[in-house]
Amino acid sequence: MVRNIIKVGQVSENRKARFSYSIEDTIEAGISLTGAEIKSLRYGLVSIVDGFVQKRGTNLFLAGVEIQKLPTAARVVNFDERRQRQLLLHRAQINRLIGKLQEKGATIVPLKLYFTNRGKLKVLLGIGYGKNRADKRETIKQREWDKSKSRILKGK
Repeated sequence: MVRNIIKVGQVSENRKARFSYSIEDTIEAGISLTGAEIKSLRYGLVSIVDGFVQKRGTNLFLAGVEIQKLPTAARVVNFDERRQRQLLLHRAQINRLIGKLQEKGATIVPLKLYFTNRGKLKVLLGIGYGKNRADKRETIKQREWDKSKSRILKGK
């Protein structure tokens, strides 16, 4: 049942975020994790679809991300799968993101989780605003038009 180990590259992607939010800006951040959580991430046992960033005190935390326990791990290793994890950013970046969060309708969602070449886990955060139904329909129309256009050009 256990998958291949991910050394470098993408662990998880939140494709639903770009559909539900109009992403204006992105920022890369580190996450404070335990060793057991890193091991689970190396096997790709994570879901970031429900993730979001929230302010607590003067820090930012990633909430709603579920890191599953490794089935082959010892029973001693216990961690809360849905706990809030602190984001590792510079103070100026934190202040800028807190300012964005205070704007009406703004939210910060995780777009990707990936390992860098140096073995560090990073999360790509998107600062965006929620789309309404009409905007989502427009996105679907544009995507379908791009598909049909590529089929037409490929046929010639």
